[in-house]
Amino acid sequence: MSNIKIQPMGARVLIKPLEQESKTSTGLYLPDTAKEKPQTGIVVAVGDDEDIKLKVNDRVLFAKYTGTEFKLDGQEYLLMECSDVLAKLLD
Repeated sequence: MSNIKIQPMGARVLIKPLEQESKTSTGLYLPDTAKEKPQTGIVVAVGDDEDIKLKVNDRVLFAKYTGTEFKLDGQEYLLMECSDVLAKLLD
């Protein structure tokens, strides 16, 4: 993931959303149109603001409709303000 061709500015982070399960707990498969928007992801780049407490490879939780969605080299990413990250997920 270190080959990302984008550098967030200021207090922004670049996140790769984690895929949602395509099967329910009862075994039903969900089509892409029925899946919820991802709310977790992996930080792949951080801005240059010295107050950012996140680092690359942190797993994070964020609000469902936050950030700017875009594709880069066929991968989907979210660019968002660091303050839009709700929590860091601990292993």
